[in-house]
Amino acid sequence: MQIPETNPKLKIPVSSLYVSDFYAWTQEQADLLRNHQWHKIDWQNLMEEVESLGKQQRQELRNRLSILIGHLLKWQFQPQSRSRSWLATLRIQRLDTIELLEENPSLKSYLEEALGKAYLKGVELAVKETDLPRSNFSATCPYSLTEILDDGFYPGEASELVNE
Repeated sequence: MQIPETNPKLKIPVSSLYVSDFYAWTQEQADLLRNHQWHKIDWQNLMEEVESLGKQQRQELRNRLSILIGHLLKWQFQPQSRSRSWLATLRIQRLDTIELLEENPSLKSYLEEALGKAYLKGVELAVKETDLPRSNFSATCPYSLTEILDDGFYPGEASELVNE
């Protein structure tokens, strides 16, 4: 497999194009794929980037769950501070998490592992934003995945905000 020394459009060596202008590199690789120019494709970097895309989806799931769990903890442990903003965050994170899972069904097999990691970050968010001691929170997530993703689930005492 022979790799061209420069990108003909930009006159930049391909090996450095990946480093110096990632966007240009992605566009070039897409063009090469589209035009079936297999011998010019930067296979090593392309494989790494494809793997990275999968990792980003897992990270996105953990991030959404972390924010969602953190707000569920805040909702439960600081009922006097509940707001429409907290409610909106819970609803949006649930919708976004469900959408992510619908678009990437294979992530469902990663949910349990993601929950454990996300809970730790969710506790950190709750500790930071409530000023409650970390010892107030369980070592393991007190909510099931079903509860976390259920728009009807709001832990702790009932709130009129949910019914508005």
